[in-house]
Amino acid sequence: MRQFAETGLVALDLANTWDEYLDDPERLPDAAALRRFCRELGEPSELGEHSELTEGGELTEGGELTEGGEMGGRGGLAEGGKLSVDDLRAVRAVRERLRAVLSCDSPDRTRALARWAGELPIRVVVEDSDGAPRQRLTAPDGADLAERLAVRSVAELLDLAASGDWERLRLCAADPCKDAFVDQSRPGKRQFCSTRCANRAHAAASRARRR
Repeated sequence: MRQFAETGLVALDLANTWDEYLDDPERLPDAAALRRFCRELGEPSELGEHSELTEGGELTEGGELTEGGEMGGRGGLAEGGKLSVDDLRAVRAVRERLRAVLSCDSPDRTRALARWAGELPIRVVVEDSDGAPRQRLTAPDGADLAERLAVRSVAELLDLAASGDWERLRLCAADPCKDAFVDQSRPGKRQFCSTRCANRAHAAASRARRR
């Protein structure tokens, strides 16, 4: 099973939960998959640290899977402590907005990110960093999972821009893959997210030349 935390950045790993190579591209089909995503990326899913999902998708010890596919337990995401279908839909909507931003070319991508950030409940926190103030963007207290993932994604994209990697943030050029990645190569000419995609693209180009 493909892991969710491939880059460690929510902004990229959430965008990449849609995989066109799969018969069913949706990698977040249910609440269990969403909770695994949160666990791998270190984003609290607020179901209680002693709650565990069994192989069949049932929640044990800290909560229970309710009849409508909702998760009940201590401190859940929705009202009454449940991770609901609406929560799942909201996170998928964040993913779609994120993919729309990433698909833009510069400078349109900057404008798209600015519009998105302006719609989010972002709180600015000033922290101490080796004696100097450091600004950090965070979601307000009480924000739901989708809002937290959105704010964290925006903050990570701004960090990438500040580090000089904004132009190296790309979508894979191997059809049908559209995974996001940061080109860390020295020339900065990388087009594909992985060796898998590079090999497929080169094979397809070779077949096209032979026709």
